Amino acid sequence: MTPPSVVPSITWDDGVIVAIDQRALPCEQRLLRIETISQLIESLQSLAIRGAPAIGLAGALGVALSARLHHADCGVGEEAVRADAARLAEARPTAVNLAWGVRRALARLESGHEAVLADALAMLDEDTTTNRAAVRRAADLVEALVPERPLRVMTHCNTGRLATAAVGTALGTILELADRGRIEEVLVDETRPLLQGARLTAWELGEAGVPYRLCVDSAAAAAMDRGMVDCVLVGADRIAANGDTANKIGTYGLAVSAARHGIPFVVVAPESTWDLELHDGSGIVVEDRAHSEVTGFGDTVTAPAGAAAFNPAFDVTPAELITALVSEQRTVRPGRARPGILPDAARTAGTPQSDIAALLTEIPDHPSSGVVFRDLAGLYAEPGMLARLASHVAERLDGQFDRILAVESRGFVLGAALAALTGRPLSLARKAGRLPGPVYEADYALEYGRDRLEVQKSALCPGDRVLCVDDVLATGGTLHAAARLVTVSGARVAGLVALVALRGLGGRQRLSGHSVLALCEVPA
Repeated sequence: MTPPSVVPSITWDDGVIVAIDQRALPCEQRLLRIETISQLIESLQSLAIRGAPAIGLAGALGVALSARLHHADCGVGEEAVRADAARLAEARPTAVNLAWGVRRALARLESGHEAVLADALAMLDEDTTTNRAAVRRAADLVEALVPERPLRVMTHCNTGRLATAAVGTALGTILELADRGRIEEVLVDETRPLLQGARLTAWELGEAGVPYRLCVDSAAAAAMDRGMVDCVLVGADRIAANGDTANKIGTYGLAVSAARHGIPFVVVAPESTWDLELHDGSGIVVEDRAHSEVTGFGDTVTAPAGAAAFNPAFDVTPAELITALVSEQRTVRPGRARPGILPDAARTAGTPQSDIAALLTEIPDHPSSGVVFRDLAGLYAEPGMLARLASHVAERLDGQFDRILAVESRGFVLGAALAALTGRPLSLARKAGRLPGPVYEADYALEYGRDRLEVQKSALCPGDRVLCVDDVLATGGTLHAAARLVTVSGARVAGLVALVALRGLGGRQRLSGHSVLALCEVPA
């Protein structure tokens, strides 16, 4: 892949905000030098500067610019700066990042204009780091959702480096997947009426040497119906606490179509895009734009004189249509379609791989630094999901086991469901010191320490074919210990089952002497 241009979308140069004029692309690469708050507001409202993260950075740099302009020997003119900040925050009402950037920069105002600028510049660096983390997380998720084949990805609007300080969000994820050799083609929605997809996303993909084709917005559903789309990746301008997501107009329709065709729909956006004060999307203010953006393009008028237009800049996608929301810190599964919302085809079960991957939440540095904890709470909370997964295991291993040995503690969940479904007896492998009476024991190593499993000597009968069940297979230590307990009891290991296997930690290799069934595999 060809490295893209290193010209930043927005930066600071000796008292002036410098930004790529996105109105001129792709025909001309033109830089704006913004010297006043009024110029900055006009640049935001005309979409010369656009993209939620970039808008937030522009807000912070705008406060720094105002603080510098109103600085005097007696200190910063706080009243004037706060007035400028209020104007800035209202320039684009839907993108929560703008108000966030303004608010953060204002918090440094009492320390002087240099402190405001220093924090705004730090935000530029943070944005790059944040985006890289979100992109890696999102790419890992997409690989888990659609494994083992080149990907046909659809995207909407522009979410690349032009929309951020660098790297991008959804488009950054596509470029990351391309670097991994996973992209076959990108279908780029034109994104009417201002064609941010056709003008900007296509330009960025062309710079990077990634194969793409333009897609008229209204053809997206047809492309999905023809099997041309494996995953939809989009960004966001505001995410409510329940996961309802505002993004460029046309996103909601894409999500409905993706749900209808069982295609993962993934939103990639930084934590600064979440507005936890909003319970749901009904409170998101959607910006209405000029009729002229619809009745013509550039200098060409295409509609009758005086034609009115409905021209919202954004729409709000309900959380139940979103497969996953990915930020630099977490992956969240907001919910599935409620009964009656969509046709039956939209509620058809996916594969265990895709279902589990979409419901996983990753928590870094838990329970210790450097460890990524895979939280399955969302999977257990999903109605009917556990029964479906237990049914899948039972079908795969029908007639191959007499008893189930579930590993403490999260292995108990699938083990109990499987025992209830199959009518097989359930035994429990517990942590050290928790079982009464004589026990067999087996030590094992964890990613973050050592532990010991025990099973009562009366729990397993010699000759039993025992299926060992746990939640996550990482290094293989826990299931290996469970298998040793079975063997020392005189029983036979029928197989090992995990809901999730982490690739790259050697777990499967360690357990190579046994049959291993992992319902989902994700990168470690």
